Formats: sequence, structure tokens, C-alpha cells
Amino acid sequence: MTHTTAEKIADLRERLQQAQDPGSERARAKRDAAGRSTPRERIAELLDEGSFVEIGALGRTPGDPDAPYSDGVVTGYGRIDGRPVAIYAHDKTVYGGSVGVTFGRKVCEVMDMAIKIGCPVIGIQDSGGARIQDAVTSLAMYSEIARRQMPLSGRSPQISVMLGKCAGGAVYAPVTTDFVIAVEDEAEMYVTGPAVIKEVTGEEITSAELGGAREQELNGNISLVVADEEEAFEAVRDLLDHLPLTCNDAAPVFGAPSDEEVAETPELDSFMPDDTNAGYDMVDLLRQLGDDDSLLEIQPNYAPNLITAFGRIDGRSVGFVANQPMHFAGCIDADAADKGARFIRICDAYNIPLVFVVDTPGYLPGVQQEKAGLIHRGAKLAFAVVEASVPKVTLIVRKAYGGAYAVMGSKNLSGDINLAWPTAQIAVMGSAAAVVMIQGKQLAAAPPEQREYLKKVFMDFYDENMTSPYVAAERGFLDAMIQPKDTRLALRRALRQMTEKREIAVDKKHNIIPM
Repeated sequence: MTHTTAEKIADLRERLQQAQDPGSERARAKRDAAGRSTPRERIAELLDEGSFVEIGALGRTPGDPDAPYSDGVVTGYGRIDGRPVAIYAHDKTVYGGSVGVTFGRKVCEVMDMAIKIGCPVIGIQDSGGARIQDAVTSLAMYSEIARRQMPLSGRSPQISVMLGKCAGGAVYAPVTTDFVIAVEDEAEMYVTGPAVIKEVTGEEITSAELGGAREQELNGNISLVVADEEEAFEAVRDLLDHLPLTCNDAAPVFGAPSDEEVAETPELDSFMPDDTNAGYDMVDLLRQLGDDDSLLEIQPNYAPNLITAFGRIDGRSVGFVANQPMHFAGCIDADAADKGARFIRICDAYNIPLVFVVDTPGYLPGVQQEKAGLIHRGAKLAFAVVEASVPKVTLIVRKAYGGAYAVMGSKNLSGDINLAWPTAQIAVMGSAAAVVMIQGKQLAAAPPEQREYLKKVFMDFYDENMTSPYVAAERGFLDAMIQPKDTRLALRRALRQMTEKREIAVDKKHNIIPM
């Protein structure tokens, strides 16, 4: 028992030292052999040097004098590029990083503080899930954490960094955050692991096949897959560079070229292929529309026919939503609709303007798409577009057909400013489909040797008179036809025009999303 002040200080020093790396010798050796860093090292790697302030270092399981300090999670506050964040990191060497009562209270404490002060929350995930021996207490703590995600959602950014295996309840909290970043060959996510699946259903699968980062990326559960921890933390910093601290703050503003420097980009005049069915990479175009070629794609390998990405125009963050002709010719399928709707809602929550770049022949047809729920999932995309109150600027570069035209920021579905290149084609459907619908019987009745000629004549007439962007411009559905070389300046001016945009909400509790 300590008595003197010096002894008490020495005792505190010893306890804090124990708390620095409190896992068992065996667990620490296993971690070190695998080349993995400690939770405090991970936090130090991400935050500004010397900015981390830890809380709860001496927390541990109540009633157990031999319990290790920290209870499996390191929590606290710090700064990234000088801006405040709340942060927590699982410690796999203590109870496998599983959630117990003290663990839960520590995480809830930093989340409560983030709600009070208004700052992003970053969770470095490497958890074994619920602490089975804690029974219902562990489940209660999961619920307490989940309950705090709701007031944070859409108010301050929440980012999860997946650095190991996370199972059961440990996967629900990350996928409820705004962004999930996973390290390839390290991160795994699943509700039930291979052993339980085999026991219950008889199916055999490895944990990597079941929940590996690339697999879960294709399942739509991960925003970005990166090569290692260093790249993961760099991705966090890149995301925060595009996001505000709260929905009531502005996102960071960066230096940008002058209007004179972007007034003309002559290479854009030759960007679009002459063949209206030729493919090109939309990412190449997006890189030329912003201040520089920096583009942060979200879910790049999930539903790649729709690009969702952060960029900068005039020094300010924008969210690009663009069709990708390299996949499904730019058609919107059910997965793409989900992806686009969620990204739009993220941008709208944090007051980031939306720039739609359109080249789509429509929603993707097919039996499988109908079975996948294209009707209600496609409607969610339209719902998100109308719901969004941020500035919405649309650039139609080629095809804009059918319902897909409408949901890609059209004037009638609440788009603020619609621009189009002279290569734009706007219609209910393309000429190939229209010839079947309108002239199908006449073509079938024509002599076989004349059918191709007659089909081409009709398609040429249709393209000239029905899909011409000037038809839309004459009717007021376009604000301006522009030369491609003038696009960068036109986008700047459009976004500046909408800077003070305000929408008055109808008095009601909340919207009801489509089924």
C-alpha cells in the first residue's frame, strides 16, 4: 500500500506504463510476429504529431483485479491537419479486441464528446466481436454505441478503418458509418464466421473467401480497399480534406487555378469519339473538369458503371456522379442506383455540391435486374436526387435517355443548372430501340434486302430530330449549350451562381424512402 506522495506518483507512473501495451506476452508476441502495429502506434500514425489526448487509459473490467488496462480499446481526441477528431482503436491483444462494459463506455464517451463539440469520429477496427463471457452486457454496449451513431450521422463525418478480422456485432458499427476503408489481405468482415456457417448450414468456406476486403467491396460494404495501413490512413486524411467538421461548417478550401487559367481547355473539344457507341473512360474526363487531376473515388469497384467521386472545382469540394461507358455502356443497374443514392445523400448532408456528368442509355434491362429490385432501388436514386438541397449542376456529354436521364440531375427532377455539349443526345430512348418500337411492323413488312437501309434512314431521322440537344434547349430543359473547351469555366460559374442556394423544407417529420 502506498502512503507518500512520491509513492503514489510512482504507482501512477507504473500503472500508466502497464496501460501502454497491456496485452499478454503471448498475444503481443503473436502481434509482433505478424508485423502489426499497436493501437497507439496506429493512432500516432494517423494524427498530427503530439496531438493525441487519451482518455480511459486505466479503464478495465470492473471487479477483476487482474484485468488488463484499456479493456481492449484505446480512446481519445486529437487533430488531423490541425482539425479536431475523436478517435478509438481496438486492441486485439486484450480480450481479442472484443466489446465489454468498460470498452463500450470508453467508446461512448468519445462519441458523446464528438456530438457535443462537433467533429469527425474515426474508428480503427480490429475486433473479435462481442465478449461472450460478458453475456448481455456486451450486447448492451453494442447498442449504446449504435445509439450514438444516429445523432452523429449526417452531422459529423464517421470513418471506419478495417485493419483486421471483425465479426458479428463488430461489423454493424462500421457499415453504419459514412465511409469504410479496408486493408487488403488483412481486413475481414462477416456476421457469422466459417465455423458457425458450417455448423448451421453445412457450407464450407474460408474466412478470406467469405469476408475478405475485396469480396466485401464487391458486396457493397466497403468504400475503399487499400494496400496497407499507411495507405489507409492517407485515405482518411484525403476524405477529411473534402469534408467539413460538421454539417454546419464549410469543407476546407484549397488553392485553385485562376479563371484565366481554366478559361479554355481545347483538348476537351476532341475528347468525345465521333462514333456515338464508342467507349471511353469517364474517369479521364472527370480528371480534366476539376482544378487538377486529383479524384477520390468512392466504391470504385462496386457498380463501376456509375462513378461516385470527390473532386475540387474552384478550390472547393464537389461530389461527381457520372456514368461510366466502359461498363454496361453507362446503364444504371440496381447496384449503381444504391451506390449513387447513398453518395448523393452523403454530399447533401455535408453541403457538398453535386456535379452530374451524363452519358447513359438508360436503366439496365433484364430479368435479373427485375429480380434484383431495379424498380424500387432505381426509385431510391431519383428520391435522393430530389431530396438533396445542395447545388446540383448537370453536364450532358453524350447519351441521356429515358428514366436514367431524369435521375442524373435533370431540370425536371430538381437539377439547378443543366449544361450540354453539342455531342449530347437527349430522348426517351436511343434510335436503335426506337426503330423497333415505332417502325417494327413496317420494317418486318418490307422486302428483306431493304430492311437495313430503311432502318438506317429512320435512325438517322430520329437522331437528327428526336435526340438532338437543341430540341431540349428550345424547350427550356437546358440552360446552355457550351463548347467542350469552355466546360471548366462554365462549371465554376454555375457553382458560384448557386453558392447562396436555399430551399424551404415542407413541414413534416421525415420522408419515406421507396420500398
